[in-house]
Formats: sequence, structure tokens, C-alpha cells
Amino acid sequence: MAHSLDRRRFLGRAAATSLLLAVAPDLLAAQDETITPEAIARAERLAGLEFTDAERELMTEAVRDHLKGLQALLKLQMGNEVAPATTFFPLSRQKVSFDPVSGPRSYEGISQALDPLASAAPPSLRRLDELTFASVFELSHLLRRRAVTSVELTRFFLERLEKLDEKLQCVITFTEKRALEKAAAADAEIAAGRYRGPLHGIPWAAKDLLAVAGYRTTWGAQPYRDQVIDEDAEVVRRLDEAGAVLIAKTTVGALAWGDVWFGGTTKNPWNLEQGSSGSSAGSAAAVAAGGVPFALGTETLGSIVSPSARCGATGLRPTFGRVPRTGCMALSWTMDKIGVLARSAEDAALVLWAIHGADGRDRNAVTAPFSLHSPGKLEELRFGYVPSAFQGEYDDAAIDAAALKQIEKLGVALQPIELPDLPVEEMLVILDVEAATAFDQLTRSNQDEELVRQVKDAWPNVFRAGQLVPGVQYLQAQRARSLLQEKFEAMLGDLDGYVCPSFAGRSLLDTNLTGHPCVVVPDGFREDGTPASLSFIGRLYGEGAITALAAAYQRATDWNQRHPAL
Repeated sequence: MAHSLDRRRFLGRAAATSLLLAVAPDLLAAQDETITPEAIARAERLAGLEFTDAERELMTEAVRDHLKGLQALLKLQMGNEVAPATTFFPLSRQKVSFDPVSGPRSYEGISQALDPLASAAPPSLRRLDELTFASVFELSHLLRRRAVTSVELTRFFLERLEKLDEKLQCVITFTEKRALEKAAAADAEIAAGRYRGPLHGIPWAAKDLLAVAGYRTTWGAQPYRDQVIDEDAEVVRRLDEAGAVLIAKTTVGALAWGDVWFGGTTKNPWNLEQGSSGSSAGSAAAVAAGGVPFALGTETLGSIVSPSARCGATGLRPTFGRVPRTGCMALSWTMDKIGVLARSAEDAALVLWAIHGADGRDRNAVTAPFSLHSPGKLEELRFGYVPSAFQGEYDDAAIDAAALKQIEKLGVALQPIELPDLPVEEMLVILDVEAATAFDQLTRSNQDEELVRQVKDAWPNVFRAGQLVPGVQYLQAQRARSLLQEKFEAMLGDLDGYVCPSFAGRSLLDTNLTGHPCVVVPDGFREDGTPASLSFIGRLYGEGAITALAAAYQRATDWNQRHPAL
């Protein structure tokens, strides 16, 4: 979750809609006489209700029973990994088949579809430092023909990332021992002809919300800085199977908000006076600075899009449920998504291929077809754009307007569309309540006071306010979300997706609620030398179309080929 959006206009609503039951931890230890008709009268104003004296008298016993029920539930002491029994499923008019568990995948189909997209021929290697910003495609060609070894590549990126970390503060834990063992195994397999695919031997990094056995999983937060979860996250396991080599666990804004973690602030490699945004702060900074070829991140409300935009990386946020979150910190069970930060849309698609599909443990994860469009058939794609978002006054308007013209030059006709007119900001109470639930014990134990950021727009305050949201309001917001999903599908019609500014307009908020996928790419540079970005929003499970268009745009421009001078 990035929270680079201004949430000041959202937060007051949660605090102003309260029920008595969820007030403060000390109330749970109170006697029944604490719950009186007078106390209910004070609470109902916060919930926007007005009862009669007789109604309050009648309610008192029921409210006391609810409080006892809450006390009983709290005794279970459920960990962050326990998900609610309810699930969120994105609507889709497309004929999509789903499997309960993802079976073994072959790279042959994905490689054949992506190879024509590769923007450069395999390099002829002279020095390792020539590979600093090489694509996964380029590196995989070198590894497969043994022009470079995985151990050499791994040592190179470990040393480079360690030097970069001194400036960027982008790594929480290096996994050097594990990495060198995996790299040596990759070299032995490749030498023996057991090639696993284009990620075999490629170094990568994981946002420190993802568990890795034998290493800390800190969630970027002081109360968890020594936490060890002795199990690999499912996406880590799948990348191990693909032969990729994990070299580091990157910084994450505390509990997935922003770029401030317990060790400092992760920096934007284009401007070291500026944070990298968040919460996939370290992943974006490390990739953009040439510290690692690709990394995994997560997004709840902008945590892949925002740091990718700030640091000039290419970010791919998949459809909700496309990638299993087993072994990943839960913030919002109906909004969290694991995605990819890379140098290009093609590289991001390769990684997504390796990690997508249900695992039988994440109840929201599904296995849906993942097909890519040929770059030679872009004219067959139908895309829209949101005129009102581009026409508004915002900092990158001229850059984004030029990007739209470039897309049209590719042969893609852009059809004007407008987003549904619904109170979407008010639906963010869903996130507030789910996050407050995920970290309920942190609030009740007062360990939330250990988090670095203690301001209005930070988790401790949101968790506390989220405790006071009525269950009715949460479910009403989920019902409104259903309307948003339906109207979004109607708006898209037969389009393959649409193009929008990454932050101007409402698309970032809307699509994180509906679960639609997004590819964000750099589309120019500002006068101060920092990158701007553009987002491609796809149909549900339609990552193939937006990847193809984003890749074509990147081949027609050189924005993603520019790198910070560190």
C-alpha cells in the first residue's frame, strides 16, 4: 500500500462513525454495568443514529452480549496469516476458466510469445558491469549459453546492491548464503542441460513482507524487526522452482505504508533528497538503480504503482487473486496483491508467468489463463482513455499528452471513456477496517506506539479509528463496491483496457477496489530530472493486452532505458 494519495479527506469518516462495542481495549475488561443506556446514547451519535430511551434500554443486554462475544473471539489470538472465511472475487464478463490449484507450468509458451517482444539482441559480454541494466531476456541468453555464470552474476549484483544500499537504504536483509548456494545449483543444472527457463540463474529481490525461511521478515516495522517466519512464501517457492536467485529482502514502509521503515527512509535514486515512495520502496529503488534485475512488491492502494512512478521502474500489478499471497503479510484480505517491479513490461510478464495461479491455501487465489498478444497485432487491440483525467491541471499533463500521441502512432485508436460516478473514496473504509483487524492485537497491546510514524496519516491512527467503524458501514461499503465492479465492466464494454495518468484522476483508487490489473511505465522526465509515468489498466485477467501495449510503447520510446547516475 503506497498511501501516496492524500488520505486526509478520507480518515475522518472512519473515526466519526463508531459503535460502542469497539471503543478501547480497557473497555473489554469492564463490568457489564459499563454498558448503559446513557453510554449507548453517546455512541449512537458517532454512528449517525438516534434511538429512543425505550430502544436503548432494550438494546443494553444485547450490546453487553456482543461485548462478551468479542472478548471470547480475542482469546483465540489469531495470527496475521489467518484470513476471514469470506472471499473477494472480481467480476468478469469474459469466459474465464478457473482451476482450484495451479499445476506445473512450462516456459515454452510464454517464451515463444515474449521473445519477439525483446527490445534488444543478446549482448556480447565483455565486462560484468555492462550487465547492470540488462533485461532478464538478455541475461537469460547469456546464462543459457554459459557466457556468464549465475554465481558471477549473483556476486556482481550482491556487491552492487550493497554499495547502493549505503545511499538508498533499500535493503533490510541480504540473503547472501542462500543466494550463492542457489546460484551454484543453477550453474550445475544449466551445465548439465537441465535448463528451467528464462529466470534460471537470474538474481532478484523480495519486498520484506514475503517470508523466507531462515531469515527475518520484518514487515518494515519496529515491533517485528526480529520476526522469523520459518517458511517460504509461495511466490518465493515458485521463483526457486524457476531457478531464480533471491539475493535480498528489500525495504517496505512500516506495515506497508510509505517509504519510512524502522531503519530510515528509502531514497529515490533520481533524487536522493526525496523518498522513493512506497510501500514497495526498496524494490522500486533497487531495480531502478541497477541493483537487481527484478523484484517483487505488493499493492493494496498504490504500493507498486507509486514507487515505480517515483523511481522510473516498470510495475505490473496483476488482477486481484491472480497471484497467491500465502506467506505474505496481510493488510487487506480483499485488496492485497503481489506483483512485479522490473526494467520492462516484457520482463515483468516473464516473472508474472512464474508466480501466477492458485496454490490451494490462499482462498482468494485462482488459476486463470494468461495469454499474451503478439506485438504485430496491436491494431487489433481496443483501448480507451479518460479525457477528464488528462485535461485536468496537474504537473505531468504535457508529458502524458505526448505519451497519448505516441500510443496513437502505434496504431491503437483510443476511445474516450469516463469512470463510474460513485462515492469511491468512501469505500476506503473497507481498507481501514480490514487493516485494523489484521493488526488488532498490535493496537490492543499498545505496541503500535513503537511504529516510527505517529501522525494523523499513519497506521497507528488509522488502526485505532478503524476499531470504531460499525460492521454495517463496512458491509455497505462492500455492497457499493459491487456496484462499482458492475459499472466498471459496463464502462469497459469490449475494450481491452484503457490508458490513464498514474495519479491524476481516480483510476488508481477505483481499480484497486475492483481488482483490475495495471502496468505502469515511465513516459518522460520533468525539468528536475525525475521520471513521470503512465498507467495501462487492463480487463480482469487481461494482463496480456496491457503488457503488449506497454511493451510496444517502451520499444517506441527510450524512457525505460534511461538510468540514474549514481
